[in-house]
Amino acid sequence: MADLFDNPMGLMGFEFVEFASPTPNVLEPLFEQLGFTKVATHRSKQVALYRQGEINFIINSEPRSVASYFAAEHGPSACGLAFRVRDAHAAYTRAMELGAQPVDIPTGPMELRLPAIRGIGGAPLYLIDRFEDGASIYDIDFHFIEGVERRPVGHGLKLVDHLTHNVYRGRMNHWAAFYERIFNFREIRYFDIKGEYTGLTSKAMTAPDGKIRIPLNEESSKGSGQIEEFLMKFNGEGIQHVALLSDDLPATVDRLRAAGVPLMTAPPATYYEMLDERVPGHGESAEALQSRGILLDGSTEGGQPRLLLQIFSECLLGPVFFEFIQRKGDDGFGEGNFKALFESMERDQLRRGVLQAE
Repeated sequence: MADLFDNPMGLMGFEFVEFASPTPNVLEPLFEQLGFTKVATHRSKQVALYRQGEINFIINSEPRSVASYFAAEHGPSACGLAFRVRDAHAAYTRAMELGAQPVDIPTGPMELRLPAIRGIGGAPLYLIDRFEDGASIYDIDFHFIEGVERRPVGHGLKLVDHLTHNVYRGRMNHWAAFYERIFNFREIRYFDIKGEYTGLTSKAMTAPDGKIRIPLNEESSKGSGQIEEFLMKFNGEGIQHVALLSDDLPATVDRLRAAGVPLMTAPPATYYEMLDERVPGHGESAEALQSRGILLDGSTEGGQPRLLLQIFSECLLGPVFFEFIQRKGDDGFGEGNFKALFESMERDQLRRGVLQAE
């Protein structure tokens, strides 16, 4: 996608998502189940690179690191994220001038110093300008494993589509302003979802390059609902879910199910019976979607379908889950599904006794 508006930080998409766990062998089997392959190990640290398509997942098991302290506080989780930028030094300098807080990431001899600033929940937000094959941060700081494909196809997941964060009530505007001020993000969607018992508000922020999307959720004033439950379980603000993009979501879902990835319970049959009414002329097989539990959103105004297919995993790392998504011309976040999904999660909270029916 071409530049949408002024891009002073030279943003060029997501580079990686960093994960950590206070206990070993939690992340590795999960990533393999999700279709990722361990392709490289760090030269001097207990850090591994897992890949699928163009997606880079880092597992940081280094003791006494920023990641280890984050995991000790929050449990197994996404503990950091990285943006690609044209010039990391220039971007970092600009971020400091605009009031960002630095994060010091210790390095060993002959290793790259990855500039990072403090993001939501204190998680480091890295600025990376070395990503060309042969000269990337991985080529310099990692050993690639012999005989392993460097960009495995896995289950057909290609890119990180968005990273949704949950923040404390009253903090959504603060963090939206942070992304606007430092990176020139813009708000592209605003949701005010009201369930029967609780609610949430959400701002979907997007970067000037159109490739980085950061939706921000906070609990509404209506009560203690899903966002509040996440914040309690996670012990603070952080990444609620990681959304991964596929070019063929039905095939990806079939592979995920075959690998044993627990996916969200399919919506009731009435959801699919109403598809033609909600998105007339969508052209998708409702039967194929229903058999897999895939949600469909979008519009067909002007006779040209612009669609979004999506499905969510169950919570796989504490309260953290994954989303699997396919875009057919729709740049939204499934607004048409948002309320239905919210209400289904609210019913689950009622069933578990987290909410009490009035």
